[in-house]
Amino acid sequence: MRYWLWMLCFLTADITAAEHKFSGVLDVRASYTDGIDSYVDGGLGKLRYDDGSQFSIAQAGLTYQLALDNGLAAHVTANGYLDGVRDSLGITEAFVKYRGLPSQNGFRVQAKLGLMYPSISLENVATAWSSPYTLSYSTINSWLGEEFRHIGAEVTLEHLGKFTNSQHDFALSAATFQHNDTAGAMLAWHGWTMSSRQTLIQETLPLSNMPSLSGGTLKDQAAGSDPFLELDNRFGYHVKGSWRYKGNGELSAGYYDNNADTLVFENGQYAWRTRFFHIDNKWHLPYKILLLAQYMRGDTLMQSPQGIDVVNNQYQSAYLLLSRRWQQHRLTLRFEKFEVTDNDLTPDDDNNEDGYAMTASYQYRLSKGWFLQAEYNRVDSSRAARVEQGLPYDLIEQQWQLASRWYF
Repeated sequence: MRYWLWMLCFLTADITAAEHKFSGVLDVRASYTDGIDSYVDGGLGKLRYDDGSQFSIAQAGLTYQLALDNGLAAHVTANGYLDGVRDSLGITEAFVKYRGLPSQNGFRVQAKLGLMYPSISLENVATAWSSPYTLSYSTINSWLGEEFRHIGAEVTLEHLGKFTNSQHDFALSAATFQHNDTAGAMLAWHGWTMSSRQTLIQETLPLSNMPSLSGGTLKDQAAGSDPFLELDNRFGYHVKGSWRYKGNGELSAGYYDNNADTLVFENGQYAWRTRFFHIDNKWHLPYKILLLAQYMRGDTLMQSPQGIDVVNNQYQSAYLLLSRRWQQHRLTLRFEKFEVTDNDLTPDDDNNEDGYAMTASYQYRLSKGWFLQAEYNRVDSSRAARVEQGLPYDLIEQQWQLASRWYF
């Protein structure tokens, strides 16, 4: 990781004729949760907060951007949380970006280098990777926020249709990266979640009180998972293609593979081979309704150093989001389906899961950058691992949130 950060500093060393910009978000919430202890502090609850009432700073995000005359720009984002579950402050992204000028035929090259999210989310497009639509992210983007950040490089080739009098733009991107060898562990051991929290670069994620950790099959696993660890010195990759129809919407598809060596085990951390493909759709419907839809399907494998499958899971999740904004108002509805299929024979580690989720969110703009937002979340899930800890197999969890969000 130190090597990548030194390169980041080198590429932004020349700051002559630079433009500096700060932006941020402060999200203060009152919430009530009807459920069980949150996954955030090692429980098996699907929601961010523990059972009961909470008052929290759900997100205090700050982004610094530096733009140079030569097409280079730097981007650093820090996030902080004071939520009574796991209070913390740290970096979530830090990268440099190059954006070239289009050629006469409309081709343009862009590149990124550093600590960044894979280019997947359609929801988290506001300051500090927040969502302008809902307070809680979809299960897909909650997982991205928890276990996915990598240090690497991404190159994108675009063709802009306006240079050829076309309404169609196309792009193809390829990324290679490291420092994401344990991705998949949290999805296996607590399942899909609905959250609004991003893991900070220095954080270790606590695991639940699984029987397999207490002298069972996973007795050598550490009590927490380090999501941004490099164990095998191998590079993963992510490729993505997209089509944008000007004024109508866009469609993209991609494939992600962290290419981890599943025979590696160091200091209580296993390498997980995690792969998935994703399909993403953003479309403008009649009556000024915005549609977002994403589908993800993949698998994750963790083995013992002897090559025996310990965790071998397939997983999928999909959501459909509809949002309409008028005057000072925005109304958003989101519907989701998710599941995990456990294909290994480990007796004390059943990761099978199936569930549905629904979100209804209303937002009112008080002034430029300042919003009041009310939201209801419901997650209906079945999970065998809960029974091993004396919790229900079938569980409905609900959450009500009221937030004041200030973007500056």
